[in-house]
Amino acid sequence: MTDCELQELVCQISKQVFLKPFRHRAYFNSRLRTTGGRYLLKSHDIEVNPKAYVQFGLKEVEGIIRHELCHYHLHIEGKGYKHRDADFRTLLKETNAPRFCSNLEQKKRPVKRAQYIYICTECGLRYSRKIRMNTDRYRCGKCLGKLKIIN
Repeated sequence: MTDCELQELVCQISKQVFLKPFRHRAYFNSRLRTTGGRYLLKSHDIEVNPKAYVQFGLKEVEGIIRHELCHYHLHIEGKGYKHRDADFRTLLKETNAPRFCSNLEQKKRPVKRAQYIYICTECGLRYSRKIRMNTDRYRCGKCLGKLKIIN
């Protein structure tokens, strides 16, 4: 699905479900990570996460669009457009829009391990550090011996 097709879909859903036109832009934003979409208050645009379309298909994207259109139309009318507002909750029920989208997979970042290992030349105590350190400046905390880098 392209941005143009998404724009047409949003306009179509707005006319059919809300009986009001959508006069702003709708597009995919791949930088969205955990949310399915968002409504931008200043520009009145709607951004949709492309991962929602890839993982769950068109039905999930239509639910996200309905949810964001609830924010859009209520904000333009000057009514309560936030999640906790009664106007928003009633419009969600009337339009059969989901309150939350399905969980999008998040890539887990690998745990960063110690990159530098130092050993005391006298007692053999090992130190692991993420950041390189000056061995001339620092000594062993146990015996005050010189440190030597292993890797």
